[in-house]
Amino acid sequence: MGKNHLRRSKKTILVLALALTMATSSFVGCSSKNTPDKSLTYKPGTYSATVNGMHEMTISVTVSESEITDIKIDHTETPGIGEPAVKTISEEILEIQGLGVDTISGATLTSNAIVEGVINSLKQAGLSDSDIEALREIKKEVSKEDDQELTADVVVIGAGGAGMAAAVTAHQAGKSVVVIEKTGQMGGNTILSGGALNAVDDGSETAAANNDSVQHHYDQTFNGGDQEGNPVLVETLTENAWDGVEWLKSLGMEFYDEPFTVTGGMWPRAHKPVEPEGTGFFKTYQEYMDKNQGITMVYHTTADELIVEDSTVTGVNCTGKTGNKITVKANNGVVLATGGFGQNVEMREEANKILNKWPSLGDNILSTNTSSITGDGIKMAEEVGANLVQMGNIQLLPLGDPNTGSLSGNIEHSVESRIFVNIEGNRFVNEAGRRDEMTLGLFAQPENKMYIVMDSDSYPTGDELNNFGETINDLVAAGRAVKADTLEELAEKIGVPAKNLVATVEEYNRYCQGGDLEGQTDEFGRSLFVDTNKVHNGINNGPFYAAVRIPTVHHTMGGVEINEATEVIDTNGNVISGLYAAGEVTGGIHGSNRLGGNALTDTVVFGRIAGTNAASFTK
Repeated sequence: MGKNHLRRSKKTILVLALALTMATSSFVGCSSKNTPDKSLTYKPGTYSATVNGMHEMTISVTVSESEITDIKIDHTETPGIGEPAVKTISEEILEIQGLGVDTISGATLTSNAIVEGVINSLKQAGLSDSDIEALREIKKEVSKEDDQELTADVVVIGAGGAGMAAAVTAHQAGKSVVVIEKTGQMGGNTILSGGALNAVDDGSETAAANNDSVQHHYDQTFNGGDQEGNPVLVETLTENAWDGVEWLKSLGMEFYDEPFTVTGGMWPRAHKPVEPEGTGFFKTYQEYMDKNQGITMVYHTTADELIVEDSTVTGVNCTGKTGNKITVKANNGVVLATGGFGQNVEMREEANKILNKWPSLGDNILSTNTSSITGDGIKMAEEVGANLVQMGNIQLLPLGDPNTGSLSGNIEHSVESRIFVNIEGNRFVNEAGRRDEMTLGLFAQPENKMYIVMDSDSYPTGDELNNFGETINDLVAAGRAVKADTLEELAEKIGVPAKNLVATVEEYNRYCQGGDLEGQTDEFGRSLFVDTNKVHNGINNGPFYAAVRIPTVHHTMGGVEINEATEVIDTNGNVISGLYAAGEVTGGIHGSNRLGGNALTDTVVFGRIAGTNAASFTK
């Protein structure tokens, strides 16, 4: 992968303008539970507020003396997750002329941020706190829809990475598919990821040059999880990883040529999609569905319980958006792909008691996960007798945004390009090591925060993108990253002792540049200093960059037990007939610590296996 990335449009501007006559009346088929208080008076004009969703956004609200007439949102929210919330929330506020809007499932941060920005703008227009509360009482009236019964050959629960891989694979096997998704779009946690997917092409020159192999990938995955992962599942993951990449390519997905080392990945075997974050996966799956009929997406529908008939899982009972009941039956198999429980504080706190590995996993610890990842599938599977394994294995990252917990705003491109320093300007951990060790190291630092520090090797012009589709120039302008011509200036801007930071970088550079170390090894055990392309060779080329990061809940490695065929195993060690599971809803693959880049491999490898086997299952 080269240093320069294809640049996409820096920001998307959504304009929602309604004529004054439309703003003063209800839309066809819509009404509100309460009508606007005609005594409310705005100071006419346009008012703006800057807020943080998954990314920073600017909300501009235009009002007349009596109505909200226009909302504009300048944003870089993730396509397929935050972006739909931008449109939906804004349109509904304009439609009902009120603030009683529901958050969009899976996009709670974005939804709440939009409402916050509108409130801040309306206060600038002269509204009081009591006026705002009155607007909160105005809600859209929704009529309950009719109950439904749906049937398909294969039923997939969850439209994240594993679910969509299963759905497409089952369809390629000639089966009709219904996908149930409780949010309004496909994506899950995968779409919020950095997109890195570990896979080794054992016969390639790149793998040979990196001294990599499928066996090495297996060894690092198994040992990196303290040998707690099921060896058969680890073998299945690593041996089928490259075939998964080739399958994605056959569907039209594009990757950069050179692999890299993702944080906690331990080796340069991560493949980066050309599309930012995890959007490339779902663009690919959507394009497949556009070309092929037979996959039905059912959004805004929450799976409640699995249907069991004659000891076989045959479908799922669900609740639709308006509270109606939706029953979905499978002629063949059912695939459970609902993700983990990273956003369920109660579940993760209870699970943390098993090992007491982390100081706390309460509300004070944010998460990278989309808000819909609350352990629903794990609970449903347990109710039909599924065995749960390694629930105490929860992964945190040291890379969370201090305001949202998300991975956005992370300025690194690869492990070799950066170091971590604490608020005293000192390194404190092996930045190329295990994710749990890095995060535990961060918890031991003052204020539990650190700075990523790097030079301009990855950002020669400042317009290049990070792994989340953000330019470093935009991050600096938004105050989410800091830029300085010298290390001394950088230290002053981030508030760390300049003497310490300069000494830290000088010592680090000795290892990168092969200085006279007299047999010394890095005090923290780091061995990855220079990338395979020799682009990164120390932190020495100004301007320099830094960004603050905190611990954040990232991945739950425990969950439903499966075998290598993705069949769900019950508490007696037997297969639950008709039920398959893939992705983060499962447990026992990654052990105590997941290698960075293995989660997306997990979704593709086991999603495809689940789709294949659910398609061939007969009752």
